[in-house]
Amino acid sequence: MRSSKHDHKSKKTNIQISNHLNSNIENIKKYLSNTSDLSTRNLSFHNKEIVVVYLSTVVNREILEKQVIQQLINHPKETILNTVAIQEVKVSNSFDECLLSIVKGNTVIFIEDEKAVFILDTTSFQNRAIKEPNNEQNLRGPHDGFVESLQTNINQVRRRISNPNFVIKKLSVGSESDTSLAVLYIDTIANENLIKEVLRRLSYINADYIYSPGNLEEFIEDNPYSPFPQMLTTERSDRVAGNLMEGKVAILTDGSPTALIMPITFFSFYQSPDDYNSRWMVGSFARLIRLVSFLIAISLPAMYIALVSFHFEIIPIDLVFTVKGSLQNVPYPPLVEALAMQTTLELLRESAIRLSSPIAQTLGVVGGLVIGTAVVQANLVSNTMIVVVSLTAIASFVVPDSEIGTSVRLLGFPLMFLASLIGLIGIVFGLSIILIHLCKLESFGTPYFAPFAPFRSSDLKDTIFRAPAWKMKKRPFAPLPKKFKRENNSRGWENDEN
Repeated sequence: MRSSKHDHKSKKTNIQISNHLNSNIENIKKYLSNTSDLSTRNLSFHNKEIVVVYLSTVVNREILEKQVIQQLINHPKETILNTVAIQEVKVSNSFDECLLSIVKGNTVIFIEDEKAVFILDTTSFQNRAIKEPNNEQNLRGPHDGFVESLQTNINQVRRRISNPNFVIKKLSVGSESDTSLAVLYIDTIANENLIKEVLRRLSYINADYIYSPGNLEEFIEDNPYSPFPQMLTTERSDRVAGNLMEGKVAILTDGSPTALIMPITFFSFYQSPDDYNSRWMVGSFARLIRLVSFLIAISLPAMYIALVSFHFEIIPIDLVFTVKGSLQNVPYPPLVEALAMQTTLELLRESAIRLSSPIAQTLGVVGGLVIGTAVVQANLVSNTMIVVVSLTAIASFVVPDSEIGTSVRLLGFPLMFLASLIGLIGIVFGLSIILIHLCKLESFGTPYFAPFAPFRSSDLKDTIFRAPAWKMKKRPFAPLPKKFKRENNSRGWENDEN
């Protein structure tokens, strides 16, 4: 397997560390383009001149001063390794590694007449406090989420999985950015072929800059032209831990609070941590509501267009006059109505996301009440269309994952066009194409529409409904885990005579 970290030619300077301090410092300044935040300190250590090099904007000044500079001046010991009070100290002979370490916030010490360089971990990047993600809130269960620090995010997952077989593999991608990422999995549960495939795809990424998991996802997903996401994105550490225990693999990226989980199935997007934090009947009911919302969001506007354009006889007789009355003064066909209202809804949604919360709430009231009432009174849109679009919007926001919600809204547009052309037959035709695509799609070798295609009855316990936890004695078959059977999933106390 290729190493993504060492295949990028732009990282190689082909410069060797010199015995002369001035030569090393000049090379550092040259390859850092004489950046103004590059700082150097000339000191003496055991009658030898040394130079401490660092970037003042990303180094921890307090740690550098107290645990490095003062120790070198006031308490010199046999070696620098024994003198500095830094937990992580590395000795290197590579100029490229020194250059990269300085950029990442470490401190480098060059010694006169020596080619060995000391790299000290003095990084100081500001991180926000841990709090619950706004787009994945839970009623019950933990309320902490990922932040932009890779180490902090790994710490959160490790706190939930105290398992010696929990493996973390760190890699770097991006020839210019050298973005750090971590691949997480349980060695005794995750399938070896799955792990190798994830690492293989990561090793072939050849890009200047990987700035987010969404950007990374495009390089490694199976079908980049599919409207359906093939990896689950989450900001919750408990959700990552739960998926790892099922034999899946997660990827964390430094600088982003989002994790990628693979392989994934269609039904995973409609599962929420609340399903498992609540009793099984409550969780099953909530999950069924979400799956029904998928059908509503994708087909309700198309159904409305088909009924009022081609199949008025299907509408109950008591509603025919109401629908006809709302449509008779509207000068446009139902398709134009639906497209206009759906586009307006998307505009309101995007503007609400970009604005601050108080203004976004005001915008929602203005858009929902004032604009909705005005367009009906102006006979631009019918009352029935307002109801249809409102129900569609509510259904699309029920899904716990925003990415699949966006995909559902996009798929609604071609169904509307098909319904305006040939009515219900067009809707059936469009839904058939979507179903065929779902059955054909894969995520890292796992069937996307499992356990229905291919059908596996044992996995139905955690799909449309959620069976009681003590009934789910086996892990999902889709990721092909090494340990298919769960341990101690039982109510053994019922058979205990004592």
